[in-house]
Amino acid sequence: MTFPISMLRVAFLWTLFFGTAFAYDKSIPVLCYHRCGEEVKDSMTIKTKAFDEQLGWLISHGYTVIPLDTAAKYIKGEIQSIPAKSIVITADDGHKSVYSEMAPIIKKYKVPVTLFIYPSAISNAKYAMTWDQLRELEATKLFYVESHTYWHPNFKREKKSLSKEEYEKSVHAQLYKSKATLEKKMGHGIKYLAWPFGIYDEDLLVRAKEAGYEMGFSIDHHHAKSSEPLMAKSRYMIIDAYTLKRFESISSGKEDK
Repeated sequence: MTFPISMLRVAFLWTLFFGTAFAYDKSIPVLCYHRCGEEVKDSMTIKTKAFDEQLGWLISHGYTVIPLDTAAKYIKGEIQSIPAKSIVITADDGHKSVYSEMAPIIKKYKVPVTLFIYPSAISNAKYAMTWDQLRELEATKLFYVESHTYWHPNFKREKKSLSKEEYEKSVHAQLYKSKATLEKKMGHGIKYLAWPFGIYDEDLLVRAKEAGYEMGFSIDHHHAKSSEPLMAKSRYMIIDAYTLKRFESISSGKEDK
């Protein structure tokens, strides 16, 4: 049977953006944290006590925190089932409070967490963890490092301010240099990417796929779904203003309805 070129093109683009076929729209909540502290000094920080309460609430209400890699395989249809009430936890940027404040709580509840890291800050910026600390966290088997580009750019702003050639070089460096640096420093492959500020467009999705990432994540505030583009699965950014009732709505998918 011969298929028209247009149909073949549609099939190619479908595979590029959505991955393998699926019988129905699979979904799972993916939470995005940044940093913890005793006081909330900015919009990216939640109180350490609140983080503890949220994890405790998940465990006491029958949720299973699963690795991001397991969730990705489920969404792509590579595995057919995951525990009921599964949820994923991620933390962006590599802030030192992940090591000092979040890690003890993660160890307390023994749940897996993916750390999306931009390498330029590690062992350089005062606010960031060191490479030794990241390796120490991975040694617990509860933490796993993935990519957050190389220095956390605002792609929308760069596209407007840079020439086309400069922008192309910047995108290439952010995607490829981050992946290569993390693989060298952490000693394992890097498969997943979190978009800085949740910013992406169709071109960036294609470029990330070409760079070797298997799935990308934004912060579009709904469950990650198999029907979304492969390189733009959604996460919920968790902030300190959220009550436990709001956290329940997010985790259960009530806000998706």
